[in-house]
Amino acid sequence: MPAISRILKAKGSNVATLKPDSTVLDGLKLMAEKNIGAIMVVDDETLVGIFTERDYARKIILMDRASKETSLAEIMTHLVHFVSPDASVDECLQLMTNKFIRHLPVLDGGKLVGVVSIGDLVKMKMEDQQVAIDNLQNYISGQ
Repeated sequence: MPAISRILKAKGSNVATLKPDSTVLDGLKLMAEKNIGAIMVVDDETLVGIFTERDYARKIILMDRASKETSLAEIMTHLVHFVSPDASVDECLQLMTNKFIRHLPVLDGGKLVGVVSIGDLVKMKMEDQQVAIDNLQNYISGQ
């Protein structure tokens, strides 16, 4: 099973979403409730943007805008980088590094099926490395 599919199977594919006309305050409340750093913005089940803590800091706080009066559509990141469920951890890490992002929506046939974070990828990488270490130790010790 490809790595991203494994991650989604382990963490589930429940994704926090809001509509573009939701307020920034709605987004912040949902992020706080779910203890997450990004919300997927969907319109008729189509991913149209992502709202992150970075968007809030740079486009609300620094611009002295009101969270109660600003819609997600006004400040969300419209160009959303995404991966498919068959992507590898290394592909995702490379994309995140190159684009300076911490969350990747996972789309399957255009449908949002999950989100992976940099933390999810690092955890999977560490688990895979531990399996390799264990296998090498077993090989060396003749088990």
